[in-house]
Amino acid sequence: QVQLVESGGGLVEPGGSLRLSCAASGNILRIDAMGWFRQAPGKQRELVATITRGGSTNYADSTKGRFTISRDNAKNTVYLQMNSLKPEDTAVYFCNAEIVTYSDFRRIHAYWGQGTQVTVSS
Repeated sequence: QVQLVESGGGLVEPGGSLRLSCAASGNILRIDAMGWFRQAPGKQRELVATITRGGSTNYADSTKGRFTISRDNAKNTVYLQMNSLKPEDTAVYFCNAEIVTYSDFRRIHAYWGQGTQVTVSS
């Protein structure tokens, strides 16, 4: 019913930049909060940044000042601009969205993308 598709990952040198995108599609009535999480090998999945429908943002301490989350409500898309990347930013990045569908409009469900690999290395 609902699909989240991420793009924009890849290999970048320390200090470089990447921009991730996540587009939601399907039986969508409304999208509330959207966010990015990441999971490094051997570690738990952690919050990177979130953004409400109205544009309020929240960042993990490790990404403040370097990453910027934004969204385009008309396109059901969330972005993550990542600057000054460090080797410790290496992880699989997952998109998350709280979505109300036409077929179940009384509930909000959390959906996840399949993940995109970000590798920061020289």
